Amino acid sequence: MRRAVLAILGAAALVAAGIGTYWFVHGDRPVAPGLPFAKTSRPSDLGELRFQDGSGRMRSIADYRGKLVVLNLWATWCAPCREEMPALDRLQAALAGSGVEVVALSVDQQGLPIVRKFFGEVGVKSLEPYIDPTAQAAFRLNAVGLPATLLVDAGGRELGRHAGAVQWDAPEIAQELKRLQRGG
Repeated sequence: MRRAVLAILGAAALVAAGIGTYWFVHGDRPVAPGLPFAKTSRPSDLGELRFQDGSGRMRSIADYRGKLVVLNLWATWCAPCREEMPALDRLQAALAGSGVEVVALSVDQQGLPIVRKFFGEVGVKSLEPYIDPTAQAAFRLNAVGLPATLLVDAGGRELGRHAGAVQWDAPEIAQELKRLQRGG
C-alpha cells in the first residue's frame, strides 16, 4: 500500500514538474490584454510548416508573411475543437480585410473530405479548409493536445499559444488582434 501511495505521489510530482517547466519556459504572460495567448519566451520561426489548402495545393505558414496569423490545430474527432470552430469562423469573418488571418489546420488523417463535411454540418463559411493528414504539424509545433492555437507574427514567428478551446468570437479578441496587426 505504501509503495502504491509513493508511486502516485511520485507521478503527481513529475506531472507538476512538467507543468511548472512548461509555464516557466512559455510563461503565463499574455501577448496582449484581451487575448488568450501566453507569450513565448523566444519567438520561433515557423516558416517551413507545410500543409494543404482546400484545392490540395501545398502551402506553408510562410505564405502568410505580412499578416498576423491565428493558427489553430484541430481535428473533427476532437470535441472541444468541434465546439470552438463556429466561433473561429465568426472571428475570421470579423477580421476580413484587416491583415489578420485565421488558419484552422485540421490534422484529420481522412483528409479534406471529412473537413469539408464538418464545415458544411456546422455552417462554416469564412474559414478556408486546411489539412495536414500526416498530423506532423502538431508534433513539429509541440502541441500538448487539441485544440492548440498559436499567434504568429507577420514575419512567421510564434508570439504566443493557447491550449484548449476559446470563445474566439468575443469582440475584444478581434479588436486586439487588429490593434496588434496595426502595430499598436
